[in-house]
Amino acid sequence: MKTNLTRRDFLRSTTTAALAVATLPAIVPASALGRGGAVPPNSRVGLAIIGAGPQGRGVLGGFLGQPNCQIVALADVLESSREECRRQVNGHYKNQDCAVYTDFRPVLARPDVDAVLIATPDHWHVPAALAAAKAGKDMYLEKPMGMSLAEDQLLRAAVQKQKRIFQFGTQQRSSREFQRAVELVRNGRIGKLRAINVWCSAGRPGGPTAPIAVPSGLDYDFWLGPAPSEPYTDGKAFDNGPAWKTWWFNYDYALGFIAGWGVHPLDIALWGHPAMMTGPMAIEGKGIIPTTGACNTSVAWEVNFTFADGVKLRYRGNPNGYEEKTPLTDFSDWRARYGKISDHGTAFEGTDGWVEVHRGGLRTSPESLAEEKLPDSGWRSPKSNHHQRNFLDAVQSRQPAICGIEESVQADLLCQLSDIATRLDRKLRFNPVSEKFLGDAEANRRLALRPMRAPWQLT
Repeated sequence: MKTNLTRRDFLRSTTTAALAVATLPAIVPASALGRGGAVPPNSRVGLAIIGAGPQGRGVLGGFLGQPNCQIVALADVLESSREECRRQVNGHYKNQDCAVYTDFRPVLARPDVDAVLIATPDHWHVPAALAAAKAGKDMYLEKPMGMSLAEDQLLRAAVQKQKRIFQFGTQQRSSREFQRAVELVRNGRIGKLRAINVWCSAGRPGGPTAPIAVPSGLDYDFWLGPAPSEPYTDGKAFDNGPAWKTWWFNYDYALGFIAGWGVHPLDIALWGHPAMMTGPMAIEGKGIIPTTGACNTSVAWEVNFTFADGVKLRYRGNPNGYEEKTPLTDFSDWRARYGKISDHGTAFEGTDGWVEVHRGGLRTSPESLAEEKLPDSGWRSPKSNHHQRNFLDAVQSRQPAICGIEESVQADLLCQLSDIATRLDRKLRFNPVSEKFLGDAEANRRLALRPMRAPWQLT
């Protein structure tokens, strides 16, 4: 998508791209299915889709048409999503009949599957990704990562042990405006970094709570998977007319947008200042969590981090259907400083200026900073202008993707810490090296694995 912006908003036009199973051999080269002779079949990555809802189909669009990729299978618990995704794939390849499954585990047993795109509801992200790693598959995992830090740690260990290629769905790292912003910061063009301001859309309140019959075509038991067994409510698993999808904002299935949206701008903050993860940090947070309705994740929050080097990070939730006016929902100070505040953004404040970046826009003070030349020997972003293609190239080269597992866990950790801080509402100290809170047993319990509904377990 090309977006033409003013010089103040951006320096130029920008292009934005887009559970245990039997262990298999490390990787089996994909075979056949290539037609037209453009790319030999054994040069293609055989890709399967796990989670074929709107997000999965949207990301899939960035894989279709890549000459070094072939979609060979898909799995989803909702029949309408399976069929729509099958039509999307078959319509692209014309003659292919994509294999379709309800259960993703047979997909992982297919020898023609080299890699998977995982775009399930959040509570399935790590269980499905762990199964993929153990089956020897590389993975593109939609964000956020886990329901707890312990889940993230298990996945990191499995990816590293199995030597899998991992790409996180934080696609902003493959967009030029974010690369440029981080290059300016890491090359000292705003002077000494003092503070980082981060915001994203907050969660929504409300949602139906009355039990209804499970919709036809949905395997609800498998959709629940490891989550607690609760009656189905209108819109829980997918939008249904006026009933909008509520699992995004229900703590049984997600941390809410404090993670689901927030991991994007927090990841850019981490990219611009990776030193934040080198020493103990202080964290304080406040949040508003609904007590009625299906949605029970934060609808407004502010979390303040102070890192070991003195840099501070302020993270806030931009109102999203929550209309009460409180200090947590007042963004007038940031609007005065940065101009129009979109639903997300990351701003780096230095001694000599600032850089604010969001999708499609880069703003700086002084304005000339946006075009300032970087030193020849300075830090440069890894090359990537297409997130899905970057993943496929990494699968074939066996070189890391632009959002590898270690940094992805760290970005997700910032979300985990933010959620915990808002729920405990007291000053916390966290050591990112040991990945433990200091002197706070209750906070550390919130880092642990959640109980899982039988027979599901993480191993």
